[in-house]
Amino acid sequence: MKPDIERMHQVWSNLMIANRKPTDLPQLNFNEIVSSVFSIGPCYHYIIDFYDMSIENMSSGFSDAHGIPAQEIKKINDILSLIHAEDIDFVSKAEKKTLGYIYDTLGKEKFTRYKASYNLRFRKADGSYGLFNHQSLILTMDENNNFIKSLNIHTDISHLIDKNNYKVSLIGLMGEPSFLDIDVWDDRVKPTLPNSFSKREIEIVRLIAAGCQTKEIAEKLNIAPDTVKAHRKNILMKSGCKNMAELTAKSISEGWI
Repeated sequence: MKPDIERMHQVWSNLMIANRKPTDLPQLNFNEIVSSVFSIGPCYHYIIDFYDMSIENMSSGFSDAHGIPAQEIKKINDILSLIHAEDIDFVSKAEKKTLGYIYDTLGKEKFTRYKASYNLRFRKADGSYGLFNHQSLILTMDENNNFIKSLNIHTDISHLIDKNNYKVSLIGLMGEPSFLDIDVWDDRVKPTLPNSFSKREIEIVRLIAAGCQTKEIAEKLNIAPDTVKAHRKNILMKSGCKNMAELTAKSISEGWI
């Protein structure tokens, strides 16, 4: 195993509480999950089984993105080998930060209520490297509270952005708050929480990205237009964006919605 790939495996091993045990995959509607939870765009999804590092349910979009038949992808190393060599260190730190952040700051009981998001460069079908958004959602935990099966989605965002911000975000599901732009290079065990988006703010960001104006958002959410305006102002401040166009591009390219 190459040293850079081995480093990734070491990150996952260090977060293991006790020996991993296999788990069954719950009944899932992948199309529904991908369309409602993850951002849209040219993408593919798959499942990692951390019990044996195998790949399941690889979607056909992988072949279009990387020029490799999806059925040839059997193990996680097959995917890790496509990462740009200069991004491996960041990716290993991003994995350590997001998974460790849930364990140490949010609580392991929240594992299945957050999706992690960050960007990295992957080798494309033509041999060049492009920026992709990586999102992952833990689906199952074993009896020892180890994460076992994870749904992952990779979206080609090279048409939207060409520079990585080298940050990670944790997007809350089922009413949990979202934490954006976490500093990967901060090695403190429990760093200060970054600005967070509430469930309502994420709803508004989604509607803004869909092209809805203030009045329409107010009607859809059954709230006052002035309340929407206040939310929009807070969202811009928290996201560091200057306007709604920048917010839309950032929220899509960084997997906030």
